[in-house]
Amino acid sequence: MTELHQQLGNLDVLTSAVMGGVAVQLQPISGEVPVIQVSIEGRDELPIFVTSSGTQLICLCYLWTEDEVKPDQRVQLHEALLDLNPAVPLSSFGRVGNRYVLTGALARTARAEDVAHEVAVLSDNALDALDALKDFLR
Repeated sequence: MTELHQQLGNLDVLTSAVMGGVAVQLQPISGEVPVIQVSIEGRDELPIFVTSSGTQLICLCYLWTEDEVKPDQRVQLHEALLDLNPAVPLSSFGRVGNRYVLTGALARTARAEDVAHEVAVLSDNALDALDALKDFLR
């Protein structure tokens, strides 16, 4: 078990408590960099991925791919993302490859309770972003 998995071993229980008791499942993803996938009941299409760098814990949610953006709305979408970024608490929009993402970060030494709160906020923000930006998507 990696250090990240040990640090966040009870993230499912803590996140469930923060979100009012919904079912939360953790799935470790093996690889060179440890990752934990957090799936939240009713939001299975928007899992949160938690990983760590040397100094930060990074939470990331994939929103949509470049192919899902209406080609004639791409510039307007990017402007909307820049305009919305300051209004999305604890999260930031970005891209990883051809996927648009919403991210959040905490100190590497953050308590599991703080990560659970970040996961819950990021999940809520992802739903809000999809709703607010749906007109730009196919």
